[in-house]
Amino acid sequence: MADITESLATRIREALLSCASEMDFDPAVLPEVLLERPKRKDQGDWSTNVAMQLARTLRKNPRDVAAKLCGHIPVGDGIARTEVAGPGFVNFFLTDSWMSDTVATVLREEETYGRSDTGGGRRVQVEFVSANPTGPLHVGHGRGAAVGDIVARILDFSGYSVQREYYINDAGLQMSILGRSTQARYFELLGKGERAPFPEDGYKGAYIYDLAQAVIAEKGDSLLALPLQESLPYFRQFAGDRILATIRSDLSDFGVRFDVWFSEKDLYVADDVPKTMEFLKNRDFAFEHEGALWFKATGFTDEKDRVLIRSNGVPTYFASDITYHKNKFDRGFSKVIDIWGADHHGYVPRMKAAVEALGRDPEDLSVLLIQFVNLLRDGTPVAMSTRSGEFVTLREVLDEVGVDATRYFFVMRRSDSHLDFDLELAKQQSNENPVYYIQYAHARIRSVLRETEARGIPLPDPAVLRGFEYASDEEKRLVATLDSFPKEVGKASRELAPHVIASYAYSLAGDFHSFYNAHRILGEEEKIVKARLLLVRATGIVLGSALRLLGVSAPEKM
Repeated sequence: MADITESLATRIREALLSCASEMDFDPAVLPEVLLERPKRKDQGDWSTNVAMQLARTLRKNPRDVAAKLCGHIPVGDGIARTEVAGPGFVNFFLTDSWMSDTVATVLREEETYGRSDTGGGRRVQVEFVSANPTGPLHVGHGRGAAVGDIVARILDFSGYSVQREYYINDAGLQMSILGRSTQARYFELLGKGERAPFPEDGYKGAYIYDLAQAVIAEKGDSLLALPLQESLPYFRQFAGDRILATIRSDLSDFGVRFDVWFSEKDLYVADDVPKTMEFLKNRDFAFEHEGALWFKATGFTDEKDRVLIRSNGVPTYFASDITYHKNKFDRGFSKVIDIWGADHHGYVPRMKAAVEALGRDPEDLSVLLIQFVNLLRDGTPVAMSTRSGEFVTLREVLDEVGVDATRYFFVMRRSDSHLDFDLELAKQQSNENPVYYIQYAHARIRSVLRETEARGIPLPDPAVLRGFEYASDEEKRLVATLDSFPKEVGKASRELAPHVIASYAYSLAGDFHSFYNAHRILGEEEKIVKARLLLVRATGIVLGSALRLLGVSAPEKM
């Protein structure tokens, strides 16, 4: 029996439906069935508060509702007995056979265990990072990169056809500022700084000097002879290309790949922006006023209408974004997922309104907001500001703590919650470091299996598990956690929540460590040795899958 919680939830829903006529209620009011592990052994293996929820709706005694529910849940098929507890909880006591069934299922399905066809092959696009190529990626971009990549991995594991896309904002004002900043530093380095003053809103980071030095290496002082406006396009293109190459390299080293790198400039080359504006006008979602083109945002939830094309004919970022999203849906995606910084919170309803104006269900667009990373070094916050240049880059963090720790730390909390990233903790080789703790569990598993092989003990056939009962609390807890993997993947997929997998991996590692420390694996009677070896092997399979979803390595030795 794979995924005992899904089986229990189904049995509970069936029991509730059978109670409907007896208790005189509409099945439409049935609450969601939620299961949790009780803290005490005498409270069973799983518990649900669904009777209490239903009683609240029906205005009945929750214990009476719970008793009715128990009466409609037959024992068998993994259930030994049920009981009503406390104010109206229903506790489930399971037979031991489901545990051996779960282990056997994992061993049979191996790396496909936990996979599903939930997505049905539907095409989903995940667009993430999409930082302006005006400077190196900082740790905030890194968190968005980790979240986006892992969301894509989870969706792929859940049966979706996933495309990863990076939107290159290379057509706006910031690129011009980058060009002028690089140009000014070029003139400064060649002793002619007075001819090209540094722009007030320029990028001040040391990397701008590096870009200027690279221009000198390629062009020497030849650009000094050109008028500033004539040489500016070269500086803009050169700087943007160099920075984008660095971004590509950093992301690749971070284990993040993209299927498509989409240039904003292509929207303008293809005249897609005016075409989209005309499309909105024809659908009566855009209107002209005082020489500008406006989006009827007040027809949705916005407090005021928004400019699309300024009176000088220059499109706003909003116009480009609407055009880009029309382009996405025109490519046939059933779902589009955008991953933005938390400072874009107010932009979400506006973009959803635009999607609706384009003729799509606003729910076809999901937006994940990435909260800020508070980077600590020896307990002291590290300042981050892309304008001042006083920021810590993703590359610096990778070089200091490594890819595995960086990826895990970025997603160990909900993406919409602030994150304290302790650099010193991330480097520790101790159980205090969650990444080390998880990876050490995997290395322990591999060590047990190597020792088994070295002793000439073959891995047993899973058939030996028939009728076997894992007896100890540590074994039961470990099997229960293995059993919950498909459910946790499903939750992570529905909620687009990488932290669910990060938490699961940590819990599974903890349950394995507890089992390993409490019991001998080799040196027991033959039947127990075989069952425990199979449990170890199953744990390695699932822990490896969880680590792959996180993009974290599963070491053989540590």
